[in-house]
Amino acid sequence: MRSRTVKTAAATFLAGALTLSLASCGGSDDEPSGDSSSKGTETTGSGLTLPKLDGTTLEVAAVWSGGEQANFKKVLAEFEKRTGAKVTFVPAQDPIINFLGSKIAGGKPPDIALLPQPGAIKQAVDKGWAKPVTGLALQEVQKNYAQGWQDIGKVDGKQYGVYYKAANKSLVWYNAKVFENAGATEPKTWPELLATAQTVYDSGVTPFSVPGADGWPLTDWFENVYLSQAGPEKYDQLAKHEIKWTDPSVAEALKTLAQIWGKQDYLAGGASGSLQLQFPNSVTQTFTGGDQPKSAMVYEGDFVQVNIGQTKAKIGTDAKVFPFPKVGATVPVVSGGDAAVIFKDSPGAQALAAFLASPDAATVHAGLGGYLSPNKNVAFSAYPNDVQRTIAESLIKAGDDFRFDMSDQAPQAFGGTPGKGEWKDLQDFLMKPSDVAGAQAKLEANAAAAYGN
Repeated sequence: MRSRTVKTAAATFLAGALTLSLASCGGSDDEPSGDSSSKGTETTGSGLTLPKLDGTTLEVAAVWSGGEQANFKKVLAEFEKRTGAKVTFVPAQDPIINFLGSKIAGGKPPDIALLPQPGAIKQAVDKGWAKPVTGLALQEVQKNYAQGWQDIGKVDGKQYGVYYKAANKSLVWYNAKVFENAGATEPKTWPELLATAQTVYDSGVTPFSVPGADGWPLTDWFENVYLSQAGPEKYDQLAKHEIKWTDPSVAEALKTLAQIWGKQDYLAGGASGSLQLQFPNSVTQTFTGGDQPKSAMVYEGDFVQVNIGQTKAKIGTDAKVFPFPKVGATVPVVSGGDAAVIFKDSPGAQALAAFLASPDAATVHAGLGGYLSPNKNVAFSAYPNDVQRTIAESLIKAGDDFRFDMSDQAPQAFGGTPGKGEWKDLQDFLMKPSDVAGAQAKLEANAAAAYGN
């Protein structure tokens, strides 16, 4: 799963809003978004009118698999039902820009692709591949999204990206039974997290699963620590490579990470085992094995719910969550996201972009679980449980107060390529967290090459 884009929300709201002990988030009073019985050119519950597209065929590409892909296909089926168009999902490989390049070179680009990084949107525009959203699609974006979500999908002032999917990636999920047996409590600060980890360890359970085989969760760990510790201004500077990765603030963040990554007994399988551990398995092994799982906690976004669903654990009772603890002055909130971008401009592609920008599409997907929309007009009641409703409410109420994922803003060669750049450098650091200076040197060399400065 690769859902990536960043948000920094108000700490005062998040301190209480994201804990899953809440019984309700109060979203049920919102008006429902959309009407799944609408067809053709009929106006739906959200006011969206789609054209008749009988005979139109469209292709949509995304790096989604498993349940994520299956659920999105149900959204596309709803579009087919309303318009008469035929939509085919095309599984893409990571990095998707390379995949799209090969398709375009062969004269067969998809009509729309879901891009997981703002940097990828800019690359697609710079290469002349992407087409701006216009007409009804643009109207839906402007009506349904906070200005910040609109802006991150723009290049040179034009709207290219429709942020269809978001993810709050500042969550630590935990096995409730393990915490109960250990007498552990939900931490709110980094020192409290370290104390909780020790309490869990003393009870006989390894504290963390860290999926080091996938580089992107490691970048997310770093970004949460750095954003909270160094602050938004430094975060912005590092994201643009206006300061170097050899900056003292980076060293401080890496040393902080090493307080967990450097303790072999805190990681399921140790460092070497972590480097063989893929993200889905890091989740499932935390919520299988009764009160003696391979780990007590796993850090990642709300989409973890999809993987928890593959176990017998129930979200909100067996599997609970707390916000990523405050490391410095602020509580960090990092979110990922995928933006729909048009690669073959046509009435059908623009109509599909409009649908994906509407509450109607998001409402269908929200009800299936494991999904979070940045669309402010999606009713919170559309989400299937209190956990998801609470996370969705925090995302929307943050409004424009956000920062985007640092690695997503970077050139893909540095921030988004398996086995290279930041992903590889942090994998190396996970294996040898005592070498802070060496990690910084590698990160700076790779960043300078990718940014060209």
